[in-house]
Amino acid sequence: MASPSIRINLPRQELVLEKSGKILLQCPVSSGKAGTGHEEGSGKTPTGHFRICKKIGDGEPEDTIFISRLPAGRYPTAIPKSLNEHSDFILTRILWLDGLEPHNANTRSRYIYIHGTNDTELLGTPASHGCIRLSPRDMMALFALAEEGMDVFIQC
Repeated sequence: MASPSIRINLPRQELVLEKSGKILLQCPVSSGKAGTGHEEGSGKTPTGHFRICKKIGDGEPEDTIFISRLPAGRYPTAIPKSLNEHSDFILTRILWLDGLEPHNANTRSRYIYIHGTNDTELLGTPASHGCIRLSPRDMMALFALAEEGMDVFIQC
């Protein structure tokens, strides 16, 4: 039986999690506003083959704000003082990606994640700083289905 995998289609701004040809989750995403690329500090979304190296946030409330992968507040009721309600939050859960090809091998050190966002009106358009953003509801569903070590393919 085929292992589940995540495929992210950047032109369509869509994520699909499937197993054995059956779609278990399909949802809109937001990728890097600066386009695709692998350069450190570029704000671009890397492409190619990845794996989920770490799942972060299990058991935290859905509205948890993460800073440096640690729970730091709640959106919108307990926003950390260094931020405001218009900040670009890493929200809900984090799936940290590790690049498996030479061109994307720096993905983990670039802190590229699949994560929830408060900017849900921008889903379906490139608007992130390189990460893949989902609605909090879709992120909760994806997190429940995803496993550390799972293959992720980001395609342009």
